[in-house]
Amino acid sequence: MKKTIAITGAALFALLPLSACGEDDGLKTLKINEVTHSVFYAPLYLADELGYFAEEGLKIELTNGGGADNVMASVLSGDSDIGFCGPEAALYVQLGGSSDVPVVFGQLTQKDGSFLVSRKEEPDFKWEDLSGKEILAGRKGGVPAMTFEYVLNNHNLTNGSNVTLNFDVAFNLMTGAFEAGTADYCTMFEPTASEYQAAGKGYIVASVGEASGAIPYTCFMAKQSWIGKNEESVKGFMRAMVKAIKYAQTEKAEEVATHLYKQFPSTSYNSLIVSVNSYRGIDAWASDMVLTEDSFNRLQDVIANAGELPSRGDYAKLVNNEYAKEAYAQLK
Repeated sequence: MKKTIAITGAALFALLPLSACGEDDGLKTLKINEVTHSVFYAPLYLADELGYFAEEGLKIELTNGGGADNVMASVLSGDSDIGFCGPEAALYVQLGGSSDVPVVFGQLTQKDGSFLVSRKEEPDFKWEDLSGKEILAGRKGGVPAMTFEYVLNNHNLTNGSNVTLNFDVAFNLMTGAFEAGTADYCTMFEPTASEYQAAGKGYIVASVGEASGAIPYTCFMAKQSWIGKNEESVKGFMRAMVKAIKYAQTEKAEEVATHLYKQFPSTSYNSLIVSVNSYRGIDAWASDMVLTEDSFNRLQDVIANAGELPSRGDYAKLVNNEYAKEAYAQLK
């Protein structure tokens, strides 16, 4: 499988140097490789900024993997303790026959975090309006692109037939290409989408996540062998995350943005507020970090719909919800 080959190949290359997991001022360091650094993952950063990890005797060391394949390669090689990306990365490893498949032990985002941006204002936008249009949708085979295609197909829109999906532009170059005149629409995450609209360059017309429904979009995972040796750290990590998610969902957006600003110094305070409200509006963060089988199967449906899933994965072997359930029980 090309996915498995890509992950295995990527593991041969060294990522950014990381210090060994150990004690630092009495705190145990957990090395986390995140798929990208985004406001979409606000609760992860809040758990750090609010001291929730420290309360559990933990300190996190973040590395930006720049893609799910790189995150998984880092976890498989042992360079990182925990991977933070879409569960499909672990699914591909399982289908590849690995003997130590990373196990998902909690999900953070339960919706696609991208928004559809048009060149013109469309207050009465309907998905069927995309017929005959070209959309910058992201990297082919990536979950954002596959989820977007899934939504289109549910509205009787098919790439190459009555709509054109442009997969040729790299994710980090899409906004620039759109501004330069490529395509009629572009999918963007926050705060990019809101900032683009505020600058008068385009208009947000729809939420992809709202249209696709609940999907385990980004999750925390680690090799079973590592979890077995670090169960107390996993339990503490989950308790910190449960508290951070609740904070992100219930505190004033202005307060949340204040704590996020250190993590995103190049993003304006107002943009952070808008982003927090945008993600609250689509219920992006999982109130329950348990990854359900129904949600997992919907993700597999999305991947299969895009022609990227040769066979189904084993949910029971890929997901361990006991740590999430225990965290909620303890904090109730």
